[in-house]
Amino acid sequence: MSKHSISIITVNYNNYEGLKKTINSVVSQVSADIQFIVIDGGSNDGSLSLLTTYNDHLDYWISEPDKGIYQAMNKGIKVASGDYILFLNSGDVLHQNDVVIQSLALMKDGLDIYYGDIIYDEIHMRNRRSFPRKLNFAFFYNENISHQASFIKRGLFTTIGSYNEENKIVSDWEFFTYAICKCGATYMHLDLIITDYDATGISSNLNNHAQMNLERQESLERYFPEFIDDYKYLSHLRNKKTEQFLYIKSHPLAYKILKACINIILFFLPKFKDQYKL
Repeated sequence: MSKHSISIITVNYNNYEGLKKTINSVVSQVSADIQFIVIDGGSNDGSLSLLTTYNDHLDYWISEPDKGIYQAMNKGIKVASGDYILFLNSGDVLHQNDVVIQSLALMKDGLDIYYGDIIYDEIHMRNRRSFPRKLNFAFFYNENISHQASFIKRGLFTTIGSYNEENKIVSDWEFFTYAICKCGATYMHLDLIITDYDATGISSNLNNHAQMNLERQESLERYFPEFIDDYKYLSHLRNKKTEQFLYIKSHPLAYKILKACINIILFFLPKFKDQYKL
């Protein structure tokens, strides 16, 4: 079994019930060396009294105003002492009472990032979200692994730097993308459900997706400007129309009819007909 120690960092702001769920989940973990840290943003909903009640179960906690979720996470990183850090936001719960010890048993090689799967817990639905074993820029261009199911080597934050506090939503995505695609951080997928993810968080809210996309675009322009045009093209290739085209192509008669129609149209576009004729 791995001898690594784990720091779990929970950030909270005015989410009393969610914080209570998360604390109970962490303190119920069996046979694992866990440092438990809670960073509260100065809540006024009773969270402070809850932290006082659980004081003996918390290795460190603080309640004071902050500038957002990533500043709170960075505060937690500064006081963390575990070999690996897991960020478990208020409302998220560990999937089983022995999931940390199960994860540690698989973390034998001392890689930079170990990431597992989640239960995406919506109000009326629960489903498993699994992540690929191979991670690359094509994956991160549109997706992300789960922050709440990832054990990140603490030293990686020293090497790469902590979370970008200018972002409101995507700094965990930015960190993973930069670490793996730019810096060559080592990683491994754990075939385990690590966390039941509370899908009411800021990044899951559809009203925040415009801000999320803006922040992602700014991050891509900052760190990967040479790839942007290529992956804009790639994203077009992945749209629904392309999927429909590939589906038609799998049926010979339908594809033959489609080719005939396209070639007729291309006939009236002489500039392109030779280049794109099917």
